[in-house]
Amino acid sequence: MSTRTMKVKQGNTGKTKQVPAKAAKGGKGGGKGKASTASSGGGWGRRLAMGLFLGLVVFVSYEYARLPDATALLKENPKTTALIEQRAEEAREQGHKARRRQSWVGLSAISKPAIDAVLLSEDASFYLHEGVDTKELENALQEAIRQGKLGRGASTLTQQLAKNLWLSTDRSLLRKAKELLLTRRLEEALPKNRILALYLNVVEWGPGVYGIDAGAREHFGLPASQLSAAQGALLAAMLPAPRKRSVSSGSPALKKRAHWIIDQMQAVRRLSAAQAQASHAEIDQLLGGRKTGADEDDDGA
Repeated sequence: MSTRTMKVKQGNTGKTKQVPAKAAKGGKGGGKGKASTASSGGGWGRRLAMGLFLGLVVFVSYEYARLPDATALLKENPKTTALIEQRAEEAREQGHKARRRQSWVGLSAISKPAIDAVLLSEDASFYLHEGVDTKELENALQEAIRQGKLGRGASTLTQQLAKNLWLSTDRSLLRKAKELLLTRRLEEALPKNRILALYLNVVEWGPGVYGIDAGAREHFGLPASQLSAAQGALLAAMLPAPRKRSVSSGSPALKKRAHWIIDQMQAVRRLSAAQAQASHAEIDQLLGGRKTGADEDDDGA
């Protein structure tokens, strides 16, 4: 088979030299080899990405299947919670006897101002969202990226319930993912009022104190049905750090937060101006007139 040639003029000699056409085109065959290698590398990258994605799907499916079912909570109160068991284990490790003070009550046995105070403090959009406040979650994720760690913010009341019932208090991404899945299960299985009732009966209100009725008796010596707006605001203000902020702790953050909650209750017309003024005065009286100051870190609950 003949080979095609082309004439190339050499300097000023006037002579020409026949050169193979493929060589004159700059080694087209070599460039094709590089493209083939790049294509092969891209294929491996795609296969690796697909493998990682499938692995993630399998892992999430496995973890989802292991998560507890929320349906039983529609009619039954949990005998214990992950948080109660964690606090008991912490007490045993420190050589102490685990304390548990808890009494279950229905929403009708809790004063309306106390319920309003908790909702406005912890999850003002509780009856509007489906378990996750997407706007607050986005803000919290942006803050976490800036700080390089997960904070407490953006957890709805349902998310807090899921964590208290079934998860630990660590702040890992895996725990947060499980929390979101369990939150969805709670919202699908239970009506809002049942979620609220469960939350108010299992949330921590001091060392060994669980539920709003036990909290009311522990800190004010009366049942939850008799809580005033000021007392409800103080209990609600404890929730970010319930083992540090108590009425007797002298926490300036507690007082500041309680006054803010009363202002919110007035803003949404849960309290009149006169009732809000009286509640502010009651808070000062209950806390001994201590001045507010810088906020404190929460305890990871």
